[in-house]
Amino acid sequence: MRYFVTAIGTDSGKTLASAILVEALGADYWKPIQAGTPTDSDTIRNLVSPKRVIHQEQYFLKSPMSPHAAAKIDNVEIKIKHLSAPHTTKPLIIEGAGGLLVPVNDQETIADMIPHFQSEIILVSNIYLGSINHSLLSLELIKSRGYHLKGIIFNGPKNLETQQIIQNYAGVKCLLHIRNEKKITKEVVNEYAQKLKANWNELAGQR
Repeated sequence: MRYFVTAIGTDSGKTLASAILVEALGADYWKPIQAGTPTDSDTIRNLVSPKRVIHQEQYFLKSPMSPHAAAKIDNVEIKIKHLSAPHTTKPLIIEGAGGLLVPVNDQETIADMIPHFQSEIILVSNIYLGSINHSLLSLELIKSRGYHLKGIIFNGPKNLETQQIIQNYAGVKCLLHIRNEKKITKEVVNEYAQKLKANWNELAGQR
């Protein structure tokens, strides 16, 4: 099974959420397009068990900016039809770049990768003033395209009113709530992974 980790914006916590998912599900990790350093793959590698498989990016772009702009600087043409997910017998966590409508080229966006990889979405919603609007806009796009949303991961300070209205609109359960952590370590990731695994198994048992 493939799970596509996307978010309501940039710096929402996709990479941390991906590391937790990798540990919880015993999954492989893959970032199709990396723009700038340090790479998200290296971050994941430092946060998960050594036995987890981190697949190499298909495109590495030097500039830390939108993939379409970074690709133009590097004189690289990226088309989603040319992206090929690595083969694995394990679940695969695919991490996008920024939010759903971040452009990959002049015609395609990150959202177009989801059906290409036949993946389910895990949406990271970080909590801040304005995050309800950004979350609902992302969810509206997901619904309008008929994509399958596996669940939501909240990231940031607890706000029950914000979380509840987003969950109600999404129509799915919260997989995990990541608090503001002073330092992110393997131990912290493993602790959250155990919580996510329990929630994941509980939701599976409700079907």
